[in-house]
Amino acid sequence: MIKTLDITKGETEGLYKFLTAAVAPRPIAFVSTVDKNGNKNLSPFSFFNVFSVNPPILVFSPVRRMRNNTSKHTLDNIHQVKECVISLVSEEIAQQVSLASCDFDAEVNEFEKAGFTEVKSDLVIPSRIKESPINFECKVNEIITLGEQGGAGSLVLCEVLKMHINENVLDENNDIDPFKLNIVSRLGANWYGKTTKESLYEIAKPISRMGMGIDNLPENIRNSNILTGNELAILASAENIPSKNEFTVREEKNTEEKHILAKELLSQGKSEEAWQILI
Repeated sequence: MIKTLDITKGETEGLYKFLTAAVAPRPIAFVSTVDKNGNKNLSPFSFFNVFSVNPPILVFSPVRRMRNNTSKHTLDNIHQVKECVISLVSEEIAQQVSLASCDFDAEVNEFEKAGFTEVKSDLVIPSRIKESPINFECKVNEIITLGEQGGAGSLVLCEVLKMHINENVLDENNDIDPFKLNIVSRLGANWYGKTTKESLYEIAKPISRMGMGIDNLPENIRNSNILTGNELAILASAENIPSKNEFTVREEKNTEEKHILAKELLSQGKSEEAWQILI
């Protein structure tokens, strides 16, 4: 059975919980802003991502409150002072960030409420967050309003002026180590995601070569009842069917046995060995 919501027919009950649970996990922007009177605000947003490198553009979206159709203080602030600092949320500060998401009055300083340390920014008025592993000082280029009703978002297009990276999250090659960064992600309801070795894995992109594609796999492999679409895609990322290694000693196996063994090898990242079993 398939559950369907036809938005065009007004079937919107539960739409928010289904959208936020389905489009997940999402990165979290912890946004520092100030209003025209200098009142400081911190608030997290999981409708967030990077959309351009040159110029460097980050976009987040404050959503109007469903219960009373009012806007978030963050949105009010950036209409007044078109600058912000976007910080990333590590597991070490996730509970503090959650606390900062409480609907405090506009005059309340969430730095103090949630126990964060202010760091004066170099190029913008809003403060950076010392405890965050990465801070982006941004100017707000544009605010795009998507609707006027409760639940409507506003796309805030932020151009990064300066990026601050805690060197503790860098590896020996001066790259960001995802395990040292240890950011959390947002899912639906009260669910968050951790950065663990069990939850992350690498997929080698065929950037320097053109994969042959699943359609060019031999029929007996392409129509396998054992190999999944993911596993076929690993095989099909090769440029062509490799040559049989005549020095490899092979036991006589039927097709099903070959596919089972190839499946195990693919799970270990041994695609070349899997091919030798299959051909």
